Amino acid sequence: MSGTATAAALPAEASPSPKTVNLEGLDLAALLCSRVCHDLISPTGAIVNGLEVLEDDGDQETKNFALDLIKKSARTASARLQFCRLAFGAAGSATAQIDLGDAEKMARGFIEDDKTKLTWHLARAYLGKNRVKLLLNMLIIAGQAIPRGGMLTVDPIGSGDTMGFRIVAAGLNARIPQAMPPLLAGSSESGTIDAHAIQPYYTGLLARACGLSVRLAAEGETIVVATS
Repeated sequence: MSGTATAAALPAEASPSPKTVNLEGLDLAALLCSRVCHDLISPTGAIVNGLEVLEDDGDQETKNFALDLIKKSARTASARLQFCRLAFGAAGSATAQIDLGDAEKMARGFIEDDKTKLTWHLARAYLGKNRVKLLLNMLIIAGQAIPRGGMLTVDPIGSGDTMGFRIVAAGLNARIPQAMPPLLAGSSESGTIDAHAIQPYYTGLLARACGLSVRLAAEGETIVVATS
């Protein structure tokens, strides 16, 4: 038998099954802190750079540019801090409720820019904090499905205290990140995660705490992130 025939007869190697991730509380807290710091590094670094330019003996046009950079970066850092406080923070007691109007404001400040816009179809109401935190984390995931920007549209599923959410991400080359579905289900290829993977894993934790799950599906040229 030729070497070519032998190679063709070999079965295809099966991809490894995802392994359940088990995180200690301290590790979860540390990874979430790393995730928040990652969001803040860019705008705070830009503020420092702008201040250094102001300290130099540059012309007025350069100083005006530096001031604009500082103002824009400070607004970005503030918006990200407020969003992360709601999406990842304690937000009051275990039974606390959060105004969806406040959640919308924080989401717009965090998500909307020159490339990405948000359409919000949720009426103003108070929901349990974990359910609102779940919504905000689902928005992060939906945003990652359109890396070149586009439109995120948020709709309710049901109403009242048991409301769920459906987010449609529409944009150029929208796609589901390969590692995302297992992380939402609490697993990964190696059974471990790092700061880059903690956010979808945490989203899955929030969903299960609400008695829900989060699914991702391609519908036409859009990606849908929805509770079920």
